[in-house]
Amino acid sequence: MTDALQSLLVISGPSASGKTAAAIEVARHFDGELVGADSVQVYRGFDIGSAKPTSRDLGDVTHHLLDVLDPDQDVDAVAYAKLADTAIRDIRDRGRLPIVVGGTGLWIRALVRGLVDVPPVDPVLRQRLEKTAASEGAPALHARLRQVDPISANAIHPNDTLRVVRALEVHEQTGRPLGALRAEHALGSPRYRAMLIVLDMDRERHGAVIEGRAKQMLEAGWIDEVRSLRARWGDHIRPFGSVGYRDVLAHVRDEIPLDETLRRVRKSTRVYARRQRTWFKNEPGVGWRCESADLRGPGGLDRIAKGLGL
Repeated sequence: MTDALQSLLVISGPSASGKTAAAIEVARHFDGELVGADSVQVYRGFDIGSAKPTSRDLGDVTHHLLDVLDPDQDVDAVAYAKLADTAIRDIRDRGRLPIVVGGTGLWIRALVRGLVDVPPVDPVLRQRLEKTAASEGAPALHARLRQVDPISANAIHPNDTLRVVRALEVHEQTGRPLGALRAEHALGSPRYRAMLIVLDMDRERHGAVIEGRAKQMLEAGWIDEVRSLRARWGDHIRPFGSVGYRDVLAHVRDEIPLDETLRRVRKSTRVYARRQRTWFKNEPGVGWRCESADLRGPGGLDRIAKGLGL
C-alpha cells in the first residue's frame, strides 16, 4: 500500500516532446532516478522504435522499468502500478528522488490515482466481441466504440483490439462508458501527491520533430531490429501492435515499400501524439504545461523544487 501523502514528480506528454532528455537533466539536478511509464519500453529488444534511452543517454542516471519483460508477456496498468510502486519505494529507501517519465497516460493514472472498479471479464461477451472484430475488422469495432464511448475511442488506437474490446465490454456490462467512469474516478483520492508536468510544443514544430525522428529511427536500424524480433518471437506479440512497429513489421513482411513505411510511421505517430494530447488535456491534476526547455532551465528547476518542497 502506498502512502497517499508521498510526493511524486511525474513528467509526461505526447510522443517526441522531449520527456526523457528533460527528465534526465532533472534527475541529475535533484539526485533522482527515473521510473519509466512507457508501455513499449518495458519490453526487451523494442529499443529504436520506442525511443528507449541508451546507456550513453542516461550516463550516471538510473532508469527503472526498462527491459523488464519479454515481448510475449502481457502487462496492464494495474500490474505496471505495482512494479512502479516497488521501484519508487526502493529509490526513496536509498534517499533519492523518484521521477516518473513516459507518455502512457493510463499507466500514469493507475499509479497516481488507481483505476476505476469495473466488472471482471465476461468470457462469453469477450468471445462475441472478438468474433465481431475478426469478421468486421478492428476499425469497425472501434467505430462502434466511438458511438458509445468517445472518450475511450479517442485514447485507443483503432488497431488496439484488446483495449477496444475491453471498453465495449464495460459499456455493455455497466451501461456506462468506461471513459466517463475513469474520468469520475480520477477526481477521487490519489495514491500519491503528484506534481504532474506535461511537456508539449507548437503543433507545427512538433510535427517537424516527429518527421525527423521517424527518419532517424529507420536510419538507425529499426528495420533490422524488427526483423530480429520477428525471427525470435513471431508476428503476434503485443508490442508489434504499437505505434510505428506495426508499420515497420508490414515492411518486413514485404507488404509495403520503404517510402510508404516512413509515411505511415510519421502519420501514426502524429495521430498518437494527438490522442496523448487529448488525454492529458482532460486529465485532472496537471500542475504545469510547458516546453522541455522551460522545464530544464533554472526557473523550471526552481518551480519543481518548490512544488515538491525540496
